[in-house]
Amino acid sequence: MRAFIFIALLGCSAPVQEAAVTTSGGGGTGGTGGTGGSQPQSSKLDALLTALREDRDRALLDQSRAEGWPAPVEGGHLVVSSDVTLDRVAGDHDAWSGVAMEHADDFAWAVIELSAGGHYKLTDGTRFEADPWSRSYTYDEYGEMSMLAGEPAHLERHFQVQDETVEARTLRIWIPGETPSHVLYVHDGQNLFGGGWRLEESAPPAMMLVGIDNTPARMDEYTHVQDRIQGELIGGSADAYADYLENHVRALVAEHYGEPAVVGVMGSSLGGLVSFHIADRSDGYAFAASLSGTMGWGSIGLDNGAQNETMIERYAAAGHRNTKLYLDSGGGGPCADSDGDGIDDDEPGASDNYCENVQLADVLRSAGYVDARDLWHWHEPGASHDEAAWAARVWRPLGIFADLR
Repeated sequence: MRAFIFIALLGCSAPVQEAAVTTSGGGGTGGTGGTGGSQPQSSKLDALLTALREDRDRALLDQSRAEGWPAPVEGGHLVVSSDVTLDRVAGDHDAWSGVAMEHADDFAWAVIELSAGGHYKLTDGTRFEADPWSRSYTYDEYGEMSMLAGEPAHLERHFQVQDETVEARTLRIWIPGETPSHVLYVHDGQNLFGGGWRLEESAPPAMMLVGIDNTPARMDEYTHVQDRIQGELIGGSADAYADYLENHVRALVAEHYGEPAVVGVMGSSLGGLVSFHIADRSDGYAFAASLSGTMGWGSIGLDNGAQNETMIERYAAAGHRNTKLYLDSGGGGPCADSDGDGIDDDEPGASDNYCENVQLADVLRSAGYVDARDLWHWHEPGASHDEAAWAARVWRPLGIFADLR
């Protein structure tokens, strides 16, 4: 087997922490459109400030799960900065001059008058950073920008979403400009918006996108069986991840937004593999898309006779089913099965999982799938195995999914 395949398996960058985006811009010592501690306090404001003083992080998370931040209170919206050096809030409400925040132990706060769709950032007068707890956000030329949800298309996020078996993570949801008719659940969520895939730029006008962040357990969660990589057995927890998506992520979307009628799942590399695994386990997905999917997983490093089931073999055994399937790759061949395990993944010159995806497409046609009806296979010759390459061609599966009824 190709020793270098381990690099390609990673597919997407390692998990990243939630990070505010520093920008440069005007600041000031004055400002209008908000108040700090001098505002007469409402009972709701009092309760939130009391909770923040007792346990700041717990209160931030609890409010994020309830109504989200900034929190609606009498007189406006409560903005909280957990970095007390960023003790001004600037935005559309004050022509970006900066409203002074009140200090309280390990946080600063202010109540500001934000209109729907209004933007803001936290600042010290020099640095301008997005509010890491804002539910709604977008991007400008400097990076992430916090906002109050309004009519325009925008992003929302939900923090520390977990179940009993998988690690907590953030969900990032693209709310389209039109009433959503389709929803696509996409893996490696922290790589999808504002950079990397730039999915918000390719999204059809009525398509909701739900990005599910990965974690350090990515290689386990995105693989259906174990395989041996660099001498170590890895993987096999995809059932738990699929249950998490089915029972918790979809439930959250339904509760907060109402799940659109047409549902699909998509990913790249190992994310493409787990997308086909999820579609195999449930008939609740009209569409599954894989970009450069690692469809030979299970045959990469195990000895002959000890091979686990690959997705190629699984779909060959399953026959034709209702879920419509898209798969692609960049790279190219030639292809070979020199070890005789039935998977065309042994040619050192092949790249980007090209051979395994060609083989799977042929298997699907043999099972009764028909090109351009319920099967789409695309090859982008020479394309690399990275977010930039996937961003350049993701419009294909998005367009196909948008046309499904």
